[in-house]
Amino acid sequence: MDCSRVRTLVHRFCAGEENWVDSRTIYVGHREPPPGAEAYIPQRYPDNRIVSSKYTFWNFIPKNLFEQFRRIANFYFLIIFLVQLIIDTPTSPVTSGLPLFFVITVTAVKQGYEDWLRHKADNAMNQCAVHFIQHGKLVRKQSRKLRVGDIVMVKEDETFPCDLVFLSSSRGDGTCHVTTASLDGESSHKTHHAVQDTKGFRTEEDVDGLHATIECEQPQPDLYKFVGRMNIYNDLTDPVVRPLGSESLLLRGATLKNTEKIFGVAIYTGMETKMALNYQSKSQKRSAVEKSMNVFLIVYLCILISKALINTVLKYVWQSEPFRDEPWYNQKTESERQRNLFLRAFTDFLAFMVLFNYIIPVSMYVTVEMQKFLGSYFITWDEEMFDEETGEGPLVNTSDLNEELGQVEYIFTDKTGTLTENDMQFKECCVEGHVYVPHVICNGQVLPDASGIDMIDSSPGVSGREREELFFRALCLCHTIQVKDEEEADGPRKAPASGRPCVYISSSPDELALVEGVQRLGFTYLRLKDNHMEILNRDNDLERFELLEILSFDSVRRRMSVIVKSAAGEIYLFCKGADSSIFPQVIEGKVDQIRSRVERNAVEGLRTLCVAYKRLVCEEYEAICKLLQAAKVALQDREKKLAEAYEQIEKDLILLGATAVEDRLQEKAADTVEALQKAGIKVWVLTGDKMETAAATCYACKLFRRSTQLLELTTKRIEEQSLHDVLFELSKTVLHHSGSLARDNFSGLSAEMQDYGLIIDGAALSLIMKPREDGSSGNYRELFLEVCRNCSAVLCCRMAPLQKAQIVKLIKLSKERPITLAIGDGANDVSMILEAHVGIGVIGKEGRQAARNSDYAIPKFKHLKKMLLVHGHFYYIRISELVQYFFYKNVCFIFPQFLYQFFCGFSQQTLYDTAYLTLYNISFTSLPILLYSLTEQHVSIDTLRRDPSLYRDIAKNALLRWRVFLYWTSLGVFDALVFFFGTYLMFENTTVTSKGQIFGNWTFGTLVFTVMVFTVTLKLALDTHYWTWINHFVIWGSLLFYIVFSLLWGGIIWPILNYQRMYYVFMQMLSSGPAWLAIILLVTTGLLPDVLRKVLCRQLRPSATERAQSPCPSAAWRGSHSKQVMLTFWDTEEQPALPAITGPSSHLHPSSWRPCFRGPTGAADGQTAG
Repeated sequence: MDCSRVRTLVHRFCAGEENWVDSRTIYVGHREPPPGAEAYIPQRYPDNRIVSSKYTFWNFIPKNLFEQFRRIANFYFLIIFLVQLIIDTPTSPVTSGLPLFFVITVTAVKQGYEDWLRHKADNAMNQCAVHFIQHGKLVRKQSRKLRVGDIVMVKEDETFPCDLVFLSSSRGDGTCHVTTASLDGESSHKTHHAVQDTKGFRTEEDVDGLHATIECEQPQPDLYKFVGRMNIYNDLTDPVVRPLGSESLLLRGATLKNTEKIFGVAIYTGMETKMALNYQSKSQKRSAVEKSMNVFLIVYLCILISKALINTVLKYVWQSEPFRDEPWYNQKTESERQRNLFLRAFTDFLAFMVLFNYIIPVSMYVTVEMQKFLGSYFITWDEEMFDEETGEGPLVNTSDLNEELGQVEYIFTDKTGTLTENDMQFKECCVEGHVYVPHVICNGQVLPDASGIDMIDSSPGVSGREREELFFRALCLCHTIQVKDEEEADGPRKAPASGRPCVYISSSPDELALVEGVQRLGFTYLRLKDNHMEILNRDNDLERFELLEILSFDSVRRRMSVIVKSAAGEIYLFCKGADSSIFPQVIEGKVDQIRSRVERNAVEGLRTLCVAYKRLVCEEYEAICKLLQAAKVALQDREKKLAEAYEQIEKDLILLGATAVEDRLQEKAADTVEALQKAGIKVWVLTGDKMETAAATCYACKLFRRSTQLLELTTKRIEEQSLHDVLFELSKTVLHHSGSLARDNFSGLSAEMQDYGLIIDGAALSLIMKPREDGSSGNYRELFLEVCRNCSAVLCCRMAPLQKAQIVKLIKLSKERPITLAIGDGANDVSMILEAHVGIGVIGKEGRQAARNSDYAIPKFKHLKKMLLVHGHFYYIRISELVQYFFYKNVCFIFPQFLYQFFCGFSQQTLYDTAYLTLYNISFTSLPILLYSLTEQHVSIDTLRRDPSLYRDIAKNALLRWRVFLYWTSLGVFDALVFFFGTYLMFENTTVTSKGQIFGNWTFGTLVFTVMVFTVTLKLALDTHYWTWINHFVIWGSLLFYIVFSLLWGGIIWPILNYQRMYYVFMQMLSSGPAWLAIILLVTTGLLPDVLRKVLCRQLRPSATERAQSPCPSAAWRGSHSKQVMLTFWDTEEQPALPAITGPSSHLHPSSWRPCFRGPTGAADGQTAG
């Protein structure tokens, strides 16, 4: 049997290039291919409807309920509610059902309304009119009726209705300009190119006559990648195969600009478009606070089960004596006596679970969600984080990580565009060892007659002049810059200095700087017309070069090339790129002189690029064309094959020279880095730049200091020594000093000890991450991490995007499990932004890919200081108190119920009335903690800015550690003991009213509940440092609401109730003097230990935060005055109301003007209060 055919089929369908499972065939205009060309296989694709909604009218209720009950807390309370319905429990099902119904209903209404808005937007989009070609005529139909294969016409300023392959346009050169602001936020124009064989089509009849098929990859969400090919069938020849790439793809959501109309064929429709595929949310990140909250919940669940188990056992011990099991007034029936003991015990266990289930705070989840959602607006409202220059403000893409901003231990930052402006200025170029500087500068002023060249070195000879002009031509030709007329351009642009009415537009600031720089040196790039690039030379003569090929830039290869043909017929390959990627490809040129100049410029912090070229003969060019064509039309592994082709083409080059471009440091970048280091945060810079350039930037931004001893872990050093030896030597160096002096865990800024900085390059990192032959890479990684832990700053240079993510992951998963933050501005930073616990995108000049994929986005790096040290600090303090307070008040609530069972024969009698059980967490104690968690400022904004070290007080989840959790739980238990036994002792002597009436069990429970509500509310008042009128309104209003509700609940006979046990109970209790005395004494006793602890801690062992809170008399007066000013602003129309409520301006000192409570308070007081 011949197995070769089988092997071919297996290779074709399972592994090889033609893996048709991963591709699709589209028949343009739904025309079948000619007979004999290929089999016609009609395929079914989705229509063009966009569905961003989650629900329909029919599935909303079941689907929404299913999603909500997937949450453990909701499911738990559902089980409790069902148990209450099934068995005879001591509390009404309403007590669990009503809070659960409230939570489920509020969430369902919110999600339903949001989904209704999505339905509305979907309908508007799906019903808009679209023009398409049918039988050579233009027809209109609704967007949702478009099908894959339809030929569509789009006019200027219209958005593309689906993903289209670009066939032709009204422009003669077959190009069109689009903006993708709705996709990636970039407002600059992007140029797309029509298929070579179809770009001449102008009319509907021409386009309708096209006979072609398109083979392309299946839909995937990457906006910047597309692989396909078009087979064009002519009558007399075999099909012409043309490659299709991202430049041929027009994406749904993009807008056509500066082009009258285009024709395109639909290839991805509806939910298969790249825009729709990007609707899917990123992987969910969970904060450290949320993880702690879930762990605490499990602890309380164990406490709940223990309580129920203890009570069940003690109940049967109590009932072991017959007269207790069956008192004379409650005889059992025969069926009850014969009931299985195990079943009775299990039923009692469930009943006790129901009785004590309120220790699990279901409303905490709702409150936390509201706190995160509303709290996220404080960042977007912050006017100090608004950048006037760009008109951009901060963005919050997720509110789930607000508190994580207060826990960051490592920051990984990109350099270009993040630490620096990404506004490149051409400084100089070096050609054949001769240095050229545009303009002559004297005393900081450009001399008026200095528009030519300042020759620093001696003039070159004849051959040198030829190379010099080749170098300038290479800079004019080797780029992807667009030139537009002034009146047409509406994106970011810069005008040439030649006075011509045109502008340069580029997505790369480097390219823009080089083209402008070489223009000042005498060569001006004019335009690309009819595939010919036009330039003006020094003599103002027009030169035309035919653009044959572009070998695009990529971050792995780190270079780009163009192949052009001069008017004289000479073919050149011009290549520019990083020195590390150019020098290995060079076989000729003054390498040593140019390398020396490059290194000198890098030390000065300039960005350097090298330029090389080679001449091609016709045979070489034809071979290159075949090589590129084969790679371009590949459907599988196209990128890999193109990279291999580029590597073969870009070799044996002749070095021409190098350029130097300056990228200025961003405003206040150095101050921000310094403040972050003082806050105990380690800052790492991850960049693709040269080591010398990056190191100079690190010195400029104060990441490295002059006293910093730099340790190198670079390829050059590893070549001299083995990686093992280098790592051990570095480890020995840093550990020698850290062993003799105690190094601060967070920062290496101590004055007494040597400050270390580590520099590592991408090649060295690859060796560290690479598994060894014995399969163990852990040893090298641990050594590397040990060195990094003892360095105050780390610089990683020559990093590929994937390596940036690897570094972040390595630190994130180290044994300390630190919280990491990654910040960058470009597409090459997206991988590390997604990998880090918190990802921040800078809204920069390299597009908005980073901002779109981040959790938060800021206009400038300097805004990171306030985001972490102020907003992050406040978020963490607030939510920590919220979580601990919820558990505390529920311990206060349920522990007296547990104690009460010892006094009622474990009969499951409730201590509180049903209304109190239901409304305790919903109404009586919910609003004060929500407002606290939105507005609390334990120290002023100015103080947090001025003293970054306060950030260390909350590091390592300090306020949610076990010690703090146990303190809050113990405080809750103590207060519960005070409430219960204090009231019990008051009742022990048969307390009576003035009329001689005796208090009963409902009065006892109401008195305990009243003391509890006042204590937990006043506890929060003591913890509040920042008082506004709304704080007073909510805290005192909650207490007033409880009193008014109790008076109404007990003062009226409610016909809707089948019992009236609370009638007149509350009024009778308040009419008793001993009850008033009990309330005052027990509330004071309950609050006293917490007050004493805070006073003693503040006096004996104050934290940095507590020292910052200590007010002086003058500060108190200033605080009072500030309060009056704020309240005055509240009444004016010019000041927005909500920001005034939710936070003070930066000059307020709220901690110094607490009007009622002068004692040391709350969550701010160091590490022992939440």
